[in-house]
Amino acid sequence: MAGRHTIILMQPSPNRASRTFMDYNSINHALDGICGLYERKIRDINPMVPDITYDITDLYNFIDGLADISALVYDHSVQAFLPYDRQWIKQKLFQHLKKLAQR
Repeated sequence: MAGRHTIILMQPSPNRASRTFMDYNSINHALDGICGLYERKIRDINPMVPDITYDITDLYNFIDGLADISALVYDHSVQAFLPYDRQWIKQKLFQHLKKLAQR
């Protein structure tokens, strides 16, 4: 999954003006970026807690709480970005975090 340019399209709230995107060099970097967003949100809510912890269910709830999220992943074989939905992102996050936990 390295080297697959990935763009995360996100709308955190129902307000269309909240639409944004994040650009990454790989799917794994994009997944780390999504985790980082959630971790920043936790830190904003609990600024006095020195160490944050969460599980996959918390991360899924964060993703499900967004008005919209999707990914565009560059596929070299067709020379185009392919779209992926919220469920795909959650599946990839689970695989990514499981792989990191096994290290």
